[in-house]
Amino acid sequence: MLLPIACWRDDVAIERSMGQAVAQVDSVSFNRTVVRYATPDGRVIIPSQGVLYPAGLQVGDNVRVEYDQTNPELTRVAGRTAVLSLLPVGTFLVAVWIVIAAVVTVLRRFGLQV
Repeated sequence: MLLPIACWRDDVAIERSMGQAVAQVDSVSFNRTVVRYATPDGRVIIPSQGVLYPAGLQVGDNVRVEYDQTNPELTRVAGRTAVLSLLPVGTFLVAVWIVIAAVVTVLRRFGLQV
């Protein structure tokens, strides 16, 4: 449940002091997607935690990113927002309720009081 809140907080920080750049995707793994981009002052930024909302990116892709100018480590794929975090959270909650319903059904079938 905290994931959408954290994503929203990051989006607010980015929008408060937004910079834009074109980034190259350096690596894609299960837990993070690493990008590299240059800021207008010539610094090359490689966010250590990866980029936010990386779905569909491939190594070697060039992608537009938006970042917090006061903290360039906070970077997201341009045009993507915290709304994308609602699908995995919703899917997880539905799965939990299905498991709970199955356990309750089995327990009731065996005559145990739930």
